[in-house]
Amino acid sequence: MDDNQIHRVMAVVAEECGQWETPSVTVISEQHRSAFHVLVSCIISLRTKDAVTAAASARLFERAASPQEMICLEPSEIADLIYPAGFYRTKAEQIHAICRTLLAEFNGKVPDNLDQLLSFKGVGRKTANLVMTLGHDKQGICVDIHVHRITNRWGYVASSSPDQTEQLLREKLPAEYWKKINDLLVCYGQNLCYPVAPACSRCRLTDCCSRVGVQRSR
Repeated sequence: MDDNQIHRVMAVVAEECGQWETPSVTVISEQHRSAFHVLVSCIISLRTKDAVTAAASARLFERAASPQEMICLEPSEIADLIYPAGFYRTKAEQIHAICRTLLAEFNGKVPDNLDQLLSFKGVGRKTANLVMTLGHDKQGICVDIHVHRITNRWGYVASSSPDQTEQLLREKLPAEYWKKINDLLVCYGQNLCYPVAPACSRCRLTDCCSRVGVQRSR
C-alpha cells in the first residue's frame, strides 16, 4: 500500500463500519465519559467477545462505578460479576489491585500519562493507549490484534508484534487517524477482514491491499 493511499483507505473503512456495531469499550466510553470505566472495561475485554464484555461491564459498574466503590468489593465478588469473561479471576485481582493503586497514589483518578498507566498490573500498551484516547481524549495509537494484522496485511507496515506496529504507525500514520484507527480496524476485522479467509470479494480495498499472509479468502 502506498503511503498516499491511506486517506482513501481510512475513509472507505469508516464508511463500511457505519453498518456494523461499535466495539463495546467504545460504547462504554461514550456512555460514561470516564477514564476509569474505559480502563476497567478494557481489562475485561481482553480475550473476551464484545457481547460478554458489555454485559460483564454493565453488571460490575452497577455495583461499583468508582475506585472507592470497587475497593469495597472482594476480588471474588468482582470475579462473579464479570464471569464468563476470559480469565475472570485474574482480571478481578488486577482490577482490585489497580483500584488500590489509584486510591493510594493518584487520589482515585486514572492518570493521563502513558508510562504511569503502564505501571499498573495487567495494563499493557493496548489498554494504556485506549485509556489515553477514549478515556482522556488525548493522542495515542491503540494497536490490538486487528490493527496489527490488517495494517500488515495491507502492506502499510511490516512488523512482527503489535508493539512494533504501534511504533511504525507513530512514524507514518497521519495524526488525524491515531485516535480512531483501533475502533475502525477492530470493527473491520470482526466483520470483513477476518483473521482466516477474509472476505476479499466484498472488500473495496483490493486494488491497494497487498494481501500479505492471505492464503485463502472468500
